[in-house]
Amino acid sequence: MKLEGQANRIPGWLVFLVIAVGGLFYVKWDPYFHRTFVAASTHSIGKSILMGSEAHPPAPSWEAATGYALAYGKAIWQAMVLGLLLGSAVQALLPRRWIERSLGKAGLGSVARGALLAIPGMMCTCCAAPVVVGLRKANASPGGAVAFWLGNSVLNPATLIFMGFVLGWQWSALRVVLGVLAVFGVAMLANWMVSPGEAEAANRELEALSTDEPADGMFRRWLDILWRMAVRLIPEYVVLVLLLGAARAWLFPHAGPDIDNSLAWIIAFAVAGTLFVIPTAGEVPIVQAMLLLGVGAGPAAALMMVLPPISVPSLAIVSRSFHWRMLAAITGAIVAFGIAAGLLAVLLGF
Repeated sequence: MKLEGQANRIPGWLVFLVIAVGGLFYVKWDPYFHRTFVAASTHSIGKSILMGSEAHPPAPSWEAATGYALAYGKAIWQAMVLGLLLGSAVQALLPRRWIERSLGKAGLGSVARGALLAIPGMMCTCCAAPVVVGLRKANASPGGAVAFWLGNSVLNPATLIFMGFVLGWQWSALRVVLGVLAVFGVAMLANWMVSPGEAEAANRELEALSTDEPADGMFRRWLDILWRMAVRLIPEYVVLVLLLGAARAWLFPHAGPDIDNSLAWIIAFAVAGTLFVIPTAGEVPIVQAMLLLGVGAGPAAALMMVLPPISVPSLAIVSRSFHWRMLAAITGAIVAFGIAAGLLAVLLGF
């Protein structure tokens, strides 16, 4: 009890800051700094996790499922642990009024702040999702939380640099332009879908906040939230990644010159890529491999746009934090941005 009392005298925000900065440096900032030099010198950041050097993924099987799950898990497990730590810490260690006052109002300001907070995170969609759950639990607006969720992967500065060295800077430029529109547009759509009654209730609660929550038991509460999040999220997450790993051959039957720039292929790749799950920057070697195998720039650009922001597993993680209609609208909007990316790549002669 004495030790717990001493621990609770440590400011929660300071503990959160140490975890966030230390964790991001170890998991993201330092590795990506060194990886940039690899991308610049070799014009590659590795093989496609989707199908390796083959022209098609392995047939659906238990081996295909576990093979992909192990490769994917090896790439993201540290970031997932960090995402769970931060997602639970947001709820227990940060003053709730801080989050409500910065991200709580359903306006452009909260969307912009959510997007800015996302940029240094550089997490994949599934690793950012637990933090989004935490933000929503702390009364962040739908738009602010969505901007943070999408911004982590779509506006990831490391991925944009890798993309420039590997695919060409025109690909990075296309991603930046459509990425900013997607993050802000989809986040504002999420805020727009909030009913007037819900918005008014949230604003009343925000105005009523004048003091922070009591600090007693803060760290015990953090561990309790962390345990409950892990028990709920990890099992369904593993199952969905296994299923998607096995279903690769159905989502992406093959890659070759017959996958041209027709609208049908662009739409098909936009839908399949929206559902699939990849690690951070995984779209770069996937698109590179597709182009080398003769796939048209249109379908490849659609994949570039839709693979990072959401996936079936990340949608499952945040499913209790947003209304299903809002998640359906977000999914449809991401598919639309993928189609737009494909059409623009064709129009611009990529």
